[in-house]
Amino acid sequence: MASPPVPSGHTVVIVGGGLAGLAAAATLVKAGFSSVKVLEAMDRPGGRIHTTKPFGPDIIELGANWIHGQQGNPIYHLAKEHGLLTEGTETVMCLPGFVTPRDYFFHEHGRQLPVELVEEVCSFFSKLTDKAFEHALDEKYTHKSLGDYLDEEFKDSLWANSKDSKRVFEWCKRSECTDEASSSLYELSASELGLYTALDGGFFNSLGPGGYQHILDVFLKSLAADVLVCSKPVKCIQWGLDKKEQASEVAHPVKVICEDGQELHADHVIVTASLGVLQEKAPAMFEPSLPEVKMTAIKKLGFGTVDKIYLKFNERFWPEDCVGIQLVWEEGFEDKEVLTSLDEESWKKAWYKKICGFDIVARHPTVLCGWITGREAKHMETLEEEVIGEVCIRLLRSFTGWKVPDPVSVLTSRWWKNPYVRGSYTYIPYGVDAMKQQAALSDPLPSSTCPPKLKPLQVLFAGEATHVKFYTTTHGAYLSGKREAQRIIKHYRHMTPWYCS
Repeated sequence: MASPPVPSGHTVVIVGGGLAGLAAAATLVKAGFSSVKVLEAMDRPGGRIHTTKPFGPDIIELGANWIHGQQGNPIYHLAKEHGLLTEGTETVMCLPGFVTPRDYFFHEHGRQLPVELVEEVCSFFSKLTDKAFEHALDEKYTHKSLGDYLDEEFKDSLWANSKDSKRVFEWCKRSECTDEASSSLYELSASELGLYTALDGGFFNSLGPGGYQHILDVFLKSLAADVLVCSKPVKCIQWGLDKKEQASEVAHPVKVICEDGQELHADHVIVTASLGVLQEKAPAMFEPSLPEVKMTAIKKLGFGTVDKIYLKFNERFWPEDCVGIQLVWEEGFEDKEVLTSLDEESWKKAWYKKICGFDIVARHPTVLCGWITGREAKHMETLEEEVIGEVCIRLLRSFTGWKVPDPVSVLTSRWWKNPYVRGSYTYIPYGVDAMKQQAALSDPLPSSTCPPKLKPLQVLFAGEATHVKFYTTTHGAYLSGKREAQRIIKHYRHMTPWYCS
């Protein structure tokens, strides 16, 4: 039996044209909603997906890069359905934290570390983090940070008395910071990490030559040309207007006011702005103010910055069997004693110590990509790309001892400085109840059970930060957008006939 049609006259405005917003729009349009508008603040759709071609015909991803698993991943299956995957997708590609024998690890004093040592320590580190993700930690770690848990386990390990092993372990912690978008693992909850669900199949950089842009194109092609409006930042969302406007011709309970002064009236608004934007703008963005429980969730959840540094050379200088040049410091920022002793001036001077290393880039034989996270990434964004490039080349030369040429081009992402993003993705801070806060963040206003006089589901929330199991991921963003669209669809399909009139 076919589902009953939804009432086509109701208006939905979606704030944000990233993957969550586009997924919500496509779901609503497919269900029969004829009045859907997506307002994107930037001059392009995609949000934290940003596929570019700065070095020629092949793409560079400044934002989202990976498909996180295959089994049950809607993004993977969508890409497969539309022929957007490359051949050989069973091979896991290089990424921060994933170490292969083809990664070259160098100590800051210019010596290459033994492959066997690196593999043993990295394997031990992976087993420890796997226990955290699998909710298999001892009870003593329930109220400790991820950094404290890792330190205590390493202290009792076979490698505790080896200086090189300790330095590689610290590199692993730095790399994990990149995966978690945090400045330090001492900011992260050890026990809450297990709420994140890793899908089977590993991390894949298996998208074809169109990259993530072609994923976006699948959604964009399903929408009429006038649905998406770019360069349209939203200033204020006024909700709960039922009583004020029920006697007027405009019966919509929500008003969206754009920065250019345009006003849009809606029955429902789906907010897909990043958690970083909400942390900065939510107090002034909503009238009336958001409930205290939702504001608390916005404040308590973490939103970190991860940036990329692309270095393009005229020719390759690294060995053919090398897929990554990893930097191991004698004294980095991952040791808790060192970390707590640093003042702001000190860590800013040595911001580059947060760079994990430089990895090869698919389809770009003469390009390397460096990764940096946390407060150091934010500081890097204040520097000119020429300065950043000079620092990176100095590091490559001093660590490897190779003849490293000057790059012909340097390109960096700057997600923190972007006023419409303010970071990269969500993490769960130490001491935060993730399930409680993410549930509060995703709750619509008002709920479906509100009194009939107050129209329900006026403001809904989507985005990777609102997904308990798949935060940080593109499939989490997609599923959250679809979730909120389905919430509206189900509301109309189950409502009483008098409401549809």
